[in-house]
Order: sequence, then structure tokens, then C-alpha cells
Amino acid sequence: AGQERGCDQCQNLSELHWWIMDMSEEKKALRQQLLQARLEMPDRLARADLLQRVMRIWLVGRPDLVIGAYWPIKGEFDPLPALHRWKEDGELLDDPVLRRIALPVVDKVTKTLTFHAWYPGCDMEEDAYNIPKPKDTEVVVPTLLFVPCVGYGPGGFRLGYGGGFYDRTLAQLQPKPHTVGLGFTQGFVADLEPESHD
Repeated sequence: AGQERGCDQCQNLSELHWWIMDMSEEKKALRQQLLQARLEMPDRLARADLLQRVMRIWLVGRPDLVIGAYWPIKGEFDPLPALHRWKEDGELLDDPVLRRIALPVVDKVTKTLTFHAWYPGCDMEEDAYNIPKPKDTEVVVPTLLFVPCVGYGPGGFRLGYGGGFYDRTLAQLQPKPHTVGLGFTQGFVADLEPESHD
């Protein structure tokens, strides 16, 4: 919606180019503000504990056998303890269920993500962005994917880091997983306008 409105305001391609550049700079500044605010949250650990509890309850009864998540960076909420508990709970059922957790691995050529099995203690290595990733584990396809949010807005639209990795991946991932953005309420942006790929 934001780009369409911008196009209506622009008289020529040059104006459109500058409008897009302004929006890009605004989003870049917004990301920096949100990241700084998240890192400075005095109650971030308490909020993370509460979100862990909500997540554990939310996962009860879900039919998923493979859930994708992320390795937390820059003060992001860490979903891995709740997911590990979910995985263990599956093994304790009367009819044990093998549940798997997957973490993203960046494909440098396509700038997309594949998901590799992760478990506590598995060998890890850093990717091109210095984010830990599973080393030499099986590629799996999640049916539920938890995605980190720098910010989010009405309608559930997510503001990420700006690299487009999740956008490109979700556009081609089959079958399409159910996606859930994870973030703290400090990241809510009431006037966040999604772009066409969001």
C-alpha cells in the first residue's frame, strides 16, 4: 500500500526513485531505533521468561513434527528453550513422537535459507554473518516457523533486518509453513506500512 500511494504522488521515475530511497532510509533508521530500544529494555529478561511460558503453553497439542526457529542475536527473544522442552515432551508421550527443531542456514548464492536439524550440544559453526548454525546436520522442512521481529505492525506485518532472507525463503518454501513472528511489545509500530513482499 505504501509504494502504491507513493507512486500516485510521484510525477516521474526520478521522483519515484527518491521516494523509495527516503522510505528505505526511514526503515533503516526505524530498525536502528527498535534494536537500540530492545537492547535497553530493563525488563527484557523478565519479559523473555513470560514469553517462554506463553510459547510452551501455545505449543501444547500442536501437530507439527518439525519447527523452525532462529539463533537469537541483538537482544532477540530466545525460542530455543521452549522448543527443546516441546521436543522432549514428544518423547515422553505414551506413544513417543520424534519432534525436530530446525535452524536457518544462509545460502550465499540465492540469499535464501534452508533449515537444518538442531539439538542442544550439536556441532555449530558461524555463518557469513557470524550467526551460529548447525554444522553438517540434516536438512528438514518445518511446518511451523518462528521468525524474529525487529518490529511489527497491525495485521501481523513484520519488520526484519532488511536483508529479505525470510521474504525470499517463504516465497519459495514448499509446503508453506505456518509462520509466527516473535518479538517484544516494544517493537510494535502502529503505522508500519508493509511492502508488496511482506
